[in-house]
Amino acid sequence: MAESFSIPDSQGAAANDPPQATSTLASAPQNVSQSAAPVPGHHDGESSDSDEAEPEEEFSDYAEDFASDTTSLNSEITSYRFENGRRYHAYKEGAYWGPNDEMQNEQLDIAHHMFTLLLDGKLLLAPISDNIQRALDVGTGTGIWAIDFADEYPSAQVIGTDLSPIQPGFVPPNLQFEIDDATEDWVYPENHFDLIHVRALYGAIADWPAFYQNALSRLRPGGWFDQLEMSIQFRSDDGTVTDDHVLAVWSKTFIEAGEKFGKTFRIADLAKGYMQQAGFHNVTEHRMKLPVGQWSRDKKLKKLGMWNLVHCEQGIEGWAMALLTRVMGWSYAEVQVFLAQMRKGLRDPNTHAYFNV
Repeated sequence: MAESFSIPDSQGAAANDPPQATSTLASAPQNVSQSAAPVPGHHDGESSDSDEAEPEEEFSDYAEDFASDTTSLNSEITSYRFENGRRYHAYKEGAYWGPNDEMQNEQLDIAHHMFTLLLDGKLLLAPISDNIQRALDVGTGTGIWAIDFADEYPSAQVIGTDLSPIQPGFVPPNLQFEIDDATEDWVYPENHFDLIHVRALYGAIADWPAFYQNALSRLRPGGWFDQLEMSIQFRSDDGTVTDDHVLAVWSKTFIEAGEKFGKTFRIADLAKGYMQQAGFHNVTEHRMKLPVGQWSRDKKLKKLGMWNLVHCEQGIEGWAMALLTRVMGWSYAEVQVFLAQMRKGLRDPNTHAYFNV
């Protein structure tokens, strides 16, 4: 992954401009939250058959229509797709390959702990103000990063968006979750956020230049964009990950699957250039090693490697199943054989593999 962040200066503001005073999220458009936005009933705007209609009857009719429309909207979001023993998102079905079931959600929470450890306990690297006002977490997943951020920055009004409503209901009062597709036109006002955060969206975005343009336009001058991405390329410095090693085969297979799917898995290598092309200023890239397994002699890397091994073993079936069956045309049995080989390769103490972050 590449930890990249940049400062927009589209209106000529200095990079160290303090966060501007802003109103609360109540001023944001009401149609931001597609899971909760009121959907007009078919009575809206229609005249009543009688000017003498009882208020209770009018309210009853509206309530019935609203309940019906809300049920339809909720059904669109929660009528999940079940396939090969895994559960996938319903809203914009097929747009994302990762499951949203408990097994994969545990992997996301493990990843959060691992990435926080990688960043020495920090949630991000961008030097944001302590009294930050507005923050957006795109692709929030289980919402664990957004929850921690909202707790750490109580002055901020935080929004977390995702295709799946898998976030908890009990969250800090300054946080709300919304169902949204970040690959479409963004509904937020321009110059709105002090911070936009993105993590692990490899294979999720078809048009990254457009995504960065959307993000830049929604940041206020002097705001920050912080992105952490993990390369899916298994590497080694001592030649233990050979070209025919199962870990190398995994990397090649997923890069090919991403290209066929139309959503690259190589964003860790491309992010900096795309950000600069979009017009971000002061783009800074930090590259770090994330070992797989406890082979490193460095205490921190050894601990990270332990967590990453758990992370990979928890996640590999979910990462592989839809992409390899839907996109690459593999059978369920072929995927399971490959996963068995992968687990063996991940646990091999003689293989000193790592990812770039």
